[in-house]
Amino acid sequence: MLKKVDISSDFDPLGNIVVYHGNCLDLLQKIPDKSIQLIVTSPPYNLGKEYEKRIVLDKYIEQQAEVIRECVRTLSSRGNICWQVGNYVNNGSIIPLDTIIYPIFKDLGLKMRNRIIWHFEHGLHCYKRFSGRYETIIWFTKSDDYFFNLDPVRVPQKYPGKKYFKGPKVGRYSCNPNGKNPGDIWIIPNVKCNHVEKTIHPCQFPVELIERLVLSMSNENDWVLDPFLGVGTTIIAAIKHNRKGAGAEVVKKYVDIAHKRIIKEINGALKTRPMYKPVFDPKKAGNSLTVAPWVKRKNTTQMKLLEKRVLYKT
Repeated sequence: MLKKVDISSDFDPLGNIVVYHGNCLDLLQKIPDKSIQLIVTSPPYNLGKEYEKRIVLDKYIEQQAEVIRECVRTLSSRGNICWQVGNYVNNGSIIPLDTIIYPIFKDLGLKMRNRIIWHFEHGLHCYKRFSGRYETIIWFTKSDDYFFNLDPVRVPQKYPGKKYFKGPKVGRYSCNPNGKNPGDIWIIPNVKCNHVEKTIHPCQFPVELIERLVLSMSNENDWVLDPFLGVGTTIIAAIKHNRKGAGAEVVKKYVDIAHKRIIKEINGALKTRPMYKPVFDPKKAGNSLTVAPWVKRKNTTQMKLLEKRVLYKT
């Protein structure tokens, strides 16, 4: 039986979990200055989804600036803020939202530490341009004295047995035994219909994406805030690692789903994709030398190249 979980509907500095049903500006106004360690969110992209109204781009930027200003006010002096965005599409022309949102942070005196590329394999198929398969996370800090801990998010070394071949360290292992820096290109599956975390939200992001930010940019018992909470992913990633989580969401059905998912996570019943699980297992996918009909119409050189790729994967 699931135990009762105390989820506050308003911000309480002494609480642990806040799910606010309403405009994020109303929630932000109730949060004290410099009280949040990590802010991570994926705001609407002005695409006309059910949780947003499509407006002219200048107005959209003004709305984003208003929220960002309040977020920066609540951010601690050693805090981090991560804004995950994609592309705004207008009549077939794309505008990378991170490029037009960057000046807002810069004008507020923040410094960009990374422009992280989140790469995934699935999405809408385009016919007049290459299909979009990435989004960006722009990470800013208030000062040079910011919190960052690489060790919890290291990934396995590519060549763990590599050693120095000359100099005073000759014969010793040349790589960090705890793993390597994951870099600024993250290959993590997006949440589509067959993803274990999928809900009715059309643009849900995966828990493991936020886990990496939570583990590297906050400590246990710190507050992690998401002003555009959706179905609660950021709070789930926070409480999964003993942080406090808060967020606002305007759509009631998403708030209800967030409540259910948070309760399941606390009770150990929520299914999430594990961090560092391989993205693709060719054997489970049934990979073989069978090729698509369209490939057979191509020349022999292309066939040989494809066969090499398939053999390499298996």
